[in-house]
Amino acid sequence: MKLKIGIPKGSLEESTVELFKRAGWHITYDSRSYFPDIDDDELTCTLVRAQEMSRYVEDGTLDLGLTGKDWIMENNSQVVVVQDLIYSKVSYRPARWVVVVRQDSPIYKLEDLAGKKISTELVNFTKRYFAERNIPVQVEFSWGATEAKVVEGLVDAIVEVTETGSTIRANKLRIIHELMTTNPQLIANPVAWEDPWKRKKIEQIRMLLNGSLEAVGKVGLKLNVARENLGRVMLLLPSLKAPTISPLYNEDWFAVETVVDAKLVRELIPLLREAGAEGFLEYSLNKVI
Repeated sequence: MKLKIGIPKGSLEESTVELFKRAGWHITYDSRSYFPDIDDDELTCTLVRAQEMSRYVEDGTLDLGLTGKDWIMENNSQVVVVQDLIYSKVSYRPARWVVVVRQDSPIYKLEDLAGKKISTELVNFTKRYFAERNIPVQVEFSWGATEAKVVEGLVDAIVEVTETGSTIRANKLRIIHELMTTNPQLIANPVAWEDPWKRKKIEQIRMLLNGSLEAVGKVGLKLNVARENLGRVMLLLPSLKAPTISPLYNEDWFAVETVVDAKLVRELIPLLREAGAEGFLEYSLNKVI
């Protein structure tokens, strides 16, 4: 028996493959292949556009897939959300779908869009969103370069995805409303989820992928400290729970090991050294579970 996994082709592709690598699975393929190899005889992989992933998972073509919450809602797919995976290609943070107009537009709130034209990739969700608020709008599908359509006045507004809003500001546009926050999710076919073997495999993947995300931005830190300085050092050390302390061969010295945010290390080590610690060792982490 094999579990069929969908890997999102496009903006999430590289980060997804890297996430699986950190979790312990190596996915390899060339640029012309839609069927990557994976070093697990119980898994098969297929590259699928994130926009279509939830449909293939829902109909059973795939047992498991990664796609954005936005595309699940766009397709109104009935799938099992196994895990939120808070990451993106560059920033490991959620993105937002927003309503955007030109800076000089007289439109300042959703109601001002009544009778207006909107361009977006997220057509079905946008139509439902405005219909639920009884605001009549014309929504058309955008094949790309969505910002340019509102800049050139081809449409009155766009619904676009953004993380920081920098591209929107650079094009002299402004956000008037946020429709939803989205992030990648691990989703499963409902029938596969009820299969004991497949569910166990899915849970294994979920645990290790989540552990890889938990390790992002964290490092392991080891150090040695004399008994007389242990109390001062412990007061300085952050930890997930509590640092691990082991006696060294010399009973008056201890080895201390902990997990800390990587950005704190440059400030933390000098303070620990002043408190009497020495023999520092910093190392990267693949997973924190």
